[in-house]
Amino acid sequence: MSDLGGTAVIFDLDGTLVDSEPNYYEAGRQTLAEHGVTDFTWADHERYVGISTRETVADWKERYGLRAGVEELFTAKNDRYLELARASTRAYPEMRRFVEVLAAEGVPMAVASGSSPEAIEAVLAGTGLDACLRTAVSADEVPHGKPAPDVFLEAARRLGARPEDCVVLEDAPPGAAAAHAAGMRCIAVPYVAAHADALEFATAGLLLRGGQREFTARSAYDWLVASAGVS
Repeated sequence: MSDLGGTAVIFDLDGTLVDSEPNYYEAGRQTLAEHGVTDFTWADHERYVGISTRETVADWKERYGLRAGVEELFTAKNDRYLELARASTRAYPEMRRFVEVLAAEGVPMAVASGSSPEAIEAVLAGTGLDACLRTAVSADEVPHGKPAPDVFLEAARRLGARPEDCVVLEDAPPGAAAAHAAGMRCIAVPYVAAHADALEFATAGLLLRGGQREFTARSAYDWLVASAGVS
């Protein structure tokens, strides 16, 4: 029997399990350049970390006055991202180790992401994480993306877990807010260092200000055991 009792673990994907933000940035940069926006920077991209692709391109349309429709922009960015993701996406080593530890103990796990279903499938397959993470929910499959709790609540439903028994791993403030709204505990591993002081992260049960540099499978597991109240 697992030391975690009835705990279920839900992972955000981008910036949490895998270092996919560079691919998202490049896909966004190329898409915007095609529509005449040639000065999109990494700093510009960082404001969209944790936001679904559809919501991102909807904001682009308004912010940059783009003539293309949201669906056209979404498809263009998603297609470019899929090409990049299939070619190269790196899973964070300690996150992979954590997933493998939980899988060995039979802990129910899911991925809940703002990415498209196709992007989630491509990344999980390309990194081999799909061997352990067989349940995945995209924000495209629920009414509202993060910071709404919908994607996490749907993941819990598919796992057959109560929200209060779920722990979410997140790298972005909207995701931490969504976990809190869902009534779930949260381990926050900020992708953007400047976001570590965001109010949304104040609700996290464990905040690793150093991000992936600070995260270890062992410390995360120990925290889960302690927070589950299992000795």
